[in-house]
Amino acid sequence: MESNAVVWFRKGLRIHDNPALDYACRGSSHIFPVFVLDPRYLHPDPSAFSLGSARAGLNRIRFLLDCLLDLDSSLRNLGSRLLVLRGHPEPASVICRILKDWNIRKVCYEFDTEPYGQARDRQVTDFARQLGIEVFSPVSHTLFDPAEVIKKNGGRPPLTYQSFVALAGKPPDPLAKTYSELPPVGNVGKVELLNIPTIEELGYRDIEQEEFSPFGGGESEALRRLNEVLKDKEWVANFEKPKGDPSAFWKPATTVLSPYLKFGCLSSRYFYHCLHSVYLTVGKHTSPPVSLVGQLLWREFFYTVAFGTPNFDQMRGNKICKQIPWKDDDKLLVAWREGRTGYPWIDAIMIQLKKWGWMHHLARHSVACFLTRGDLFIHWEKGRDVFERLLIDSDWAINNGNWLWLSCSAFFYQYHRIYSPISFGRKYDPDGKYIRHFLPVLKDMPNEYIYEPWTAPLSIQKKANCIIGKDYPRPVVVHDRASKECRKKMGEAYAKVGSAEEEDDTAASESTTMQKRKRRT
Repeated sequence: MESNAVVWFRKGLRIHDNPALDYACRGSSHIFPVFVLDPRYLHPDPSAFSLGSARAGLNRIRFLLDCLLDLDSSLRNLGSRLLVLRGHPEPASVICRILKDWNIRKVCYEFDTEPYGQARDRQVTDFARQLGIEVFSPVSHTLFDPAEVIKKNGGRPPLTYQSFVALAGKPPDPLAKTYSELPPVGNVGKVELLNIPTIEELGYRDIEQEEFSPFGGGESEALRRLNEVLKDKEWVANFEKPKGDPSAFWKPATTVLSPYLKFGCLSSRYFYHCLHSVYLTVGKHTSPPVSLVGQLLWREFFYTVAFGTPNFDQMRGNKICKQIPWKDDDKLLVAWREGRTGYPWIDAIMIQLKKWGWMHHLARHSVACFLTRGDLFIHWEKGRDVFERLLIDSDWAINNGNWLWLSCSAFFYQYHRIYSPISFGRKYDPDGKYIRHFLPVLKDMPNEYIYEPWTAPLSIQKKANCIIGKDYPRPVVVHDRASKECRKKMGEAYAKVGSAEEEDDTAASESTTMQKRKRRT
């Protein structure tokens, strides 16, 4: 009797260290590698503020299509192929239908921690079990099982990095399995199979975007980029997050592996294993939280807290989030989103985000602080939505976690520490090369005015072919005055609400200790 298995790809778009794929192959006469096109993420939304769907901008959609092409190529090299299905009305119902139509004995898919994925997967799991189909859903997108870490902590997610690391321990090793071939694809019957679509075939026809992300998707590119990183063992050993240069763009001062981790083109366990191999070779190296391993653990921390916190992606109903009366100002929000605040450092970052779908983490910190507690006092959820749409590495847990942190709504509470939209960028790039690249209207502005062009005499503005208020906007707020007002509002909000509801007193104390330690170092 034939034993057919489905391996359902969502994230985890790779062959290496893929427990779902490995289990699907065991004892199976045929495997059906499936990807379902989800209209929630792919269907064009003409009402959105940028090209893309309701949930994702065009850069991330292009990145995903690259991932699928690469995965299909890898599967074909192993005697298989990626079976692409139309997700109508939604992916779960499509999977349920093929489990029945293809006489499937087991269905394998990577465990998903996000609320949307959890609801989708429950539907498939319940249906499969009613039919007596085995379900295998391993934890492999993260180093650790968030549920296990939460269980170790008495049923509550650890709210500080240190407590998380202490609980998590050492992650399991990646699978060492390699394949020379895979079981063949079985008979798909009358099920309509699609080619991996192009952007145009998805309905994005009149594309006017001038520049797209320079980062292509796929497991092959992820492993190539990882190998390039690992060649420079000294850089890997000495990596220290706060010391990166956010203005470096053609050769970023970080790995740019986050989008590959987000889509699972790169296994986090394999990455962790490779980093430890380098550490063993070189001996002396940086340590968490600032090292590269430390960055992977930050990812795990946010995944765990997000998994165990209801309403993690919003302020209201989120017990770890401070309730702050953010203001609602669409005009200021659009100025920030479109890179028209009048502050070149902020605007250049937002233009890089719009064009590339990526920017350095310190650049993200700058613009997030500016939008929220630094200058504009606009709700972090508004900024989160922009990042969620435009970033190629947009990751539900990490994006929400970082916005909670940077708005001083959770995790970090030193709201008086504000990134200057003028001096912070100048510290790294006094000549303004980054600004000149992403804001060419300012390319001829002298160095002394590049971060504050409104202070340039009119004669200088004319010579630079950039009249402030005409060719480039005046600042939407006066930073010194706005930041002072933001501090005042944050102080009032903190005094009113105190600690977030039911916040763990031990965790809050531990967070303060961590900040003191940071100041000493």
